[in-house]
Amino acid sequence: MNPCGRGWPHCYPRSPRVPPGNHAVTRKSISTNAPVVNCDVCGRTLLPGEIPHVFLAAGEKRSVCELCTQRASHEGWIREGLDDATVRTRGHNGRSRGLFSRLRGRRDGVAEESGHDDGHAHDLHREPQQERERDRERDRPPAPPREPRNVHAIPTNADLKMARALDLFNGSRHPRTVAGVARSLGPPIVAVRPSATEGSVVTIVVGWELSWYRFEIDLGDEAAGVRLVNQGTELSELEPADQMPNAAADEQGELHLAAQHA
Repeated sequence: MNPCGRGWPHCYPRSPRVPPGNHAVTRKSISTNAPVVNCDVCGRTLLPGEIPHVFLAAGEKRSVCELCTQRASHEGWIREGLDDATVRTRGHNGRSRGLFSRLRGRRDGVAEESGHDDGHAHDLHREPQQERERDRERDRPPAPPREPRNVHAIPTNADLKMARALDLFNGSRHPRTVAGVARSLGPPIVAVRPSATEGSVVTIVVGWELSWYRFEIDLGDEAAGVRLVNQGTELSELEPADQMPNAAADEQGELHLAAQHA
């Protein structure tokens, strides 16, 4: 029995058919949210995994890569987090000088109001001040003796020079940078060579296809630490000898000669 008496098509109408080819297609765009960060010292774009250091220069925040922090400090930039302590110290010294100046000005004003301009008031004020300065000179502790320069005996064997240079490199902050770049670009090539002109200097080149760094270590002055002397973006910029690896880097970014690493 039909529900409405007019037939099934009238009681249950069919939904309209959509002609082939008229289906709407929704396009989705995929974009990454990671911002592009450039080093304000060398201009290099930081690779994924690198964390920029924030410095303050002329009242503005500047992003600095791991390898350019010393250059930023030499330029007078202040690492973020250290400026507050500097401001507080300067403010304290300024308040101390201001209080002393106010006390001197008050004494000078009293002397002028008394009408005695014969110099006796200035002499009375100057004598206690000179005595306080002499007391401070006596109470000041003597200056500590200057520490001798940290000079070590330079190894004469090339293998010993390279091994000592790698020990100093692994004890610095640079292995962390090597490990961070290696997570993005893979294992680097590492070439360690004693300098042909300076007997105490050892050169270390760490390179990838898209980036390379050249470090120098003076074994005669180990206190100077590891210095970044040059960097680039293509291995073709290096000398052929710097592209012949004789060392390798581990997962922590520390470098080892090929015989030790094997």
